[in-house]
Amino acid sequence: MVAGNIFLVGPMGAGKSTVGRQLAKALGRDFFDSDKEIEKRTGVSISWIFEMEGEVGFRAREKKVIDDLSQLKDIVLATGGGAVLSEDNRRALRSRGNVVYLSASAEQLFRRTSKDKTRPLLQTDDPKQQIINLLAERDPLYQNVADIELRTGDQSIQHAVAEVIKQLENVGQ
Repeated sequence: MVAGNIFLVGPMGAGKSTVGRQLAKALGRDFFDSDKEIEKRTGVSISWIFEMEGEVGFRAREKKVIDDLSQLKDIVLATGGGAVLSEDNRRALRSRGNVVYLSASAEQLFRRTSKDKTRPLLQTDDPKQQIINLLAERDPLYQNVADIELRTGDQSIQHAVAEVIKQLENVGQ
């Protein structure tokens, strides 16, 4: 049995929200997505926050939401791709639950996000290079905060969920 909170970290497009939602369902837990929670609290889109407040404003809101949500009990939380940039976020996640790093290749991430216009950091002339740059910067942080890592490739969501549960059960022993 998997005890405690489960926090999903990883780059945009790795499957945190999709896997997280199904993982919560499989474990009978509440699911939260930090980006959706920010949108719910502010009444505006992440893109709008980036446009009006910049990344600094967004990260401040993200830090508050992660602090609030990570204090709940027995939840599954999908964090935004850049949540690990904050030492406070990493500390909260590490100390309040099990952290699962969902990783994927830059090619897979590009394929999964290429048509999504709601991702402010990918609105550049070369989104694939941007993904490569973000991975280079953030991968060590994901590695550092994670209890386990699961590479999301071409397997089904159900397979990914089963694998996360299996690995988390082993962490608890």
